Amino acid sequence: MQKKLQQTGLVMIGLCAGVLLSLNFSANANKVSGSTLPVEELRQFADVLNAVKTSYVEPVDDKKLITHAISGMLSGLDPHSAYLDPDAFKDLQAGTQGEFGGLGIEVGMEDGFVKVVSPIEDTPAFRAGVKAGDLIIKLDDTSTKGLTLAEAVKRMRGKPDTAIRITIARKGEAKPIEVTLTREIIKVQSVKSKLVEPGYGYLRLTQFQEQSAPDLAKAIGKLYKDGDLKGLVLDLRNDPGGLLHGAVGVSAAFLQPKSLVVSTDGRTEDAKRKFFASPEDYRASQDDYLQGLPAGIKSVPLVVLVNSGSASASEIVAGALQDHKRAIIMGTQTFGKGSVQTIMPLPNNAAIKLTTARYYTPNGRSIQAKGIVPDIVVEESANGGGGIRLREADLDRHLNNDKDPEEAAKPEASGKPARPARDDDDDAKPAAPFEFATASDYQFTQALNLLKGLQIIQKN
Repeated sequence: MQKKLQQTGLVMIGLCAGVLLSLNFSANANKVSGSTLPVEELRQFADVLNAVKTSYVEPVDDKKLITHAISGMLSGLDPHSAYLDPDAFKDLQAGTQGEFGGLGIEVGMEDGFVKVVSPIEDTPAFRAGVKAGDLIIKLDDTSTKGLTLAEAVKRMRGKPDTAIRITIARKGEAKPIEVTLTREIIKVQSVKSKLVEPGYGYLRLTQFQEQSAPDLAKAIGKLYKDGDLKGLVLDLRNDPGGLLHGAVGVSAAFLQPKSLVVSTDGRTEDAKRKFFASPEDYRASQDDYLQGLPAGIKSVPLVVLVNSGSASASEIVAGALQDHKRAIIMGTQTFGKGSVQTIMPLPNNAAIKLTTARYYTPNGRSIQAKGIVPDIVVEESANGGGGIRLREADLDRHLNNDKDPEEAAKPEASGKPARPARDDDDDAKPAAPFEFATASDYQFTQALNLLKGLQIIQKN
């Protein structure tokens, strides 16, 4: 029997090696690979695989075992690397185009549960009061403990007009919060704008999609149609990021041509890049949508609002504008997602999302696990902190900040202390959705006050 197991193990080593080599060839063609396959570890993997196939209480499909092995290998690296089955890959592609079916929540994993990074504005989750930092502990009657992130996302997405009950654990609440959400076709309007007062404009980006930068250019044109602006607020709060070229395009709208926006560095040559405020680095088509922008947009006093929900592409924009001293960054420290994920398509319409590089601001600062520290710290309300702040440094297996690992490891002192549980607590209720750029938006009103103060200083 032992001899048979060993023979089977050798066969499985050959199979695994073949799979790994074919994946390496298809996803990493023309890249340098100087390492040999770890035979002993592959032998152990093959032995485990064979033990499951022969001794598990129920028969298990080979494809399922290999898929779970690949998924576990990637999810064990960091919070953002993942295996994308055909459905998940399709959802990802739809999301970058701004339309998909679901609840409207950006999520990650924490302690085996699904954790909300940020609710997307104008979606079922946002309207129901789901907050960044909430732990989703149940989907209908199924515990999220033990589910992969892909499996949890798959359960949350579905046909429009179908309902799902989610159970949330929220710090400071004695009891779990239950809320029933109805799935919708999520059409994310990534750019919103308005003239808040004569001479003062407001631009909000909710997500960086394929059309975000062109839409921003159109919004800027509308704000300037009645004349130059005295000041502008760019709101990146709760913007979880998105496409890199969108971030470069948004930055280029406010920076001088050919200014460095962001650089990336990784192990492979194509991961070592610099991106400038130049058409070849921000446009996805032949049209240069920034060419006709009003000249005043390059010098108008600018305040950028950020918070712990501002991640990835949002941090690229904030970091670029801060380093070039083009804007004053206001709010609270950002999320700290300074890593680059590359989508590598696989056969059968699947893909892997693999972390391949880190982002750096024009001055060479690493965003990873640290984020952007505002020039002026303004809390969500005049009374102080706005509750739980989930950041990259709080996630399991996050990458270290290679420029400042000790600083990145420090916990942020923020938020209110958790309220102790009481036997007479009523059932916890979700909070009402927050309205941006209104009189009740404390950070926005402070940004507007700052712009008006700058205007007075300039006149004097």
